[in-house]
Amino acid sequence: MQDEHMPLPIESPLLWQGSNGVIRHGFFTRQGGVSQGIYRGLNVGIGSNDDQDAVTENRTRVANWFGLPLERLATVHQIHSPDVTTVESNYDGARPQCDALVTRTPGIVLGVLSADCGPILFSDPEAGVIGAAHAGWKGALGGVLENTIEAMEKLGARREHIMACLGPSISQANYEVGPEFIDRFLSFDPAYQTYFAESHNTGHAMFDLQRLTVDRLLNAGVKAHSLGICTYPDAERFFSYRRTTHAAEPDYGRQISAIAITES
Repeated sequence: MQDEHMPLPIESPLLWQGSNGVIRHGFFTRQGGVSQGIYRGLNVGIGSNDDQDAVTENRTRVANWFGLPLERLATVHQIHSPDVTTVESNYDGARPQCDALVTRTPGIVLGVLSADCGPILFSDPEAGVIGAAHAGWKGALGGVLENTIEAMEKLGARREHIMACLGPSISQANYEVGPEFIDRFLSFDPAYQTYFAESHNTGHAMFDLQRLTVDRLLNAGVKAHSLGICTYPDAERFFSYRRTTHAAEPDYGRQISAIAITES
């Protein structure tokens, strides 16, 4: 029986088994953490106002789920950029300002945090190369997904062998945007009108970030799919920046999505 006090991440239906070790991954929920109040559960957000001892314990539990110590959990200071960092065997715990990580080194957990934005985990199981990216609308439009794929190729991955999965993120049904947002996307590519649906509010639209993300991955030449899970309505399992904003709460937690090449 699963211990309700331990993390229980969601896994992609794809089985990622690498030639130089097992590639293990998980899209973690709020389950299994020690944070309280509005951060209840597995809040891993260093940038939140949660008790930092609780955040450290939560992050430790994530690393331990992979059979690794906290020191081998690599995350970034996310800035909604297209930038990617390659993590080597001498990883020192730094959190670079970027929005994606790649590695071919076993024993390092790559993690990205989210609370509505898209967490994407990547794997080329034949080459033994993995990646993790954080993509909100700005990162997706700016090229963080394509840049992650290119960074993996530099480590020996082959584009046609890369698999990518979009984890829990806000869905079109709960993502209303205004006219300036719409104009920005249509000026980039008029064909992006397909990602907008009518809203009850004049001049506004409902934006499909999930479909945009998967389409850009597919157009980049990798195999890609989405878990199809929305963070906004499911407060028991997921943090949501937009839900927090609508509820006028002072802050919000972050969940983590992570992947590692283990050595067993």
